Amino acid sequence: MELRDRVMPPDLKQFDEAIRKSGLNDNHDVDQLAFALFRMGTGADELQTVGIAQGQFDVQDIMANFRKQKVQGKLVRTSRVYPLARTGMVLCFVDPSTMIFGSMEAVRAALDVRDGYAPGLLTNSRMMEAMQSIDSEPLWSILDKAGTQTMMKQVLGEAGSVADYESVRKRLESSWYGMNFQHGVKFDLTIATGDSFAAATVSSLLSAAIIYKKMSGTETEKAALSATDISSNSGQLTVHFATTDNDFNSLLQSPLFQSMVH
Repeated sequence: MELRDRVMPPDLKQFDEAIRKSGLNDNHDVDQLAFALFRMGTGADELQTVGIAQGQFDVQDIMANFRKQKVQGKLVRTSRVYPLARTGMVLCFVDPSTMIFGSMEAVRAALDVRDGYAPGLLTNSRMMEAMQSIDSEPLWSILDKAGTQTMMKQVLGEAGSVADYESVRKRLESSWYGMNFQHGVKFDLTIATGDSFAAATVSSLLSAAIIYKKMSGTETEKAALSATDISSNSGQLTVHFATTDNDFNSLLQSPLFQSMVH
């Protein structure tokens, strides 16, 4: 929970608050929660975010709560979309166990995919392959080509400014990571590059970035960096990190962690 509070971006915190205001109890009703960030067009820079929650929802009770608050729904084809007070977001039950929420534009786009008016994630073979590699983890995420390049640029910091990185940046095709909290904290990141040279080059750059950060890091940060293993094989770069719960809680407070997640 502390990890969630420290890394959740403002818009996702707003989503979290919106769920509570909708009359749902997220500790009991929601079994799985996912957020999808997507571009509305191929040339669009602005990301839309839609939340998808699955669980056991008392839809009748929630609708009664909306009626009590005099909340009027808007019909989008066969689905009714309800505004969430003071959030700028809307909510829609696509079936009794699935709810989507976000801006009106994002939810409409999600309904367009559901109704067959726009292509969905199932048509993106690279993202589906990434998802199948990681979706068994309790907490996981996948990134497309543009997202992976942005993520690596932020992680590398000054090391990302060298010519070696620019030579392989466009070869970063996708990435996925998972976190497991059963025995301490384990983090595994995989970056697909498509060829061994690019994977080895980024591996070397990451190793150099770690050495650089060790020079100015606190003892907690140095220990965390020492516990990070980086390797490459067959066009894929892998990063593995594991630590105890106590050490991870200390790392949450560090400047290094905050710079990595923001």
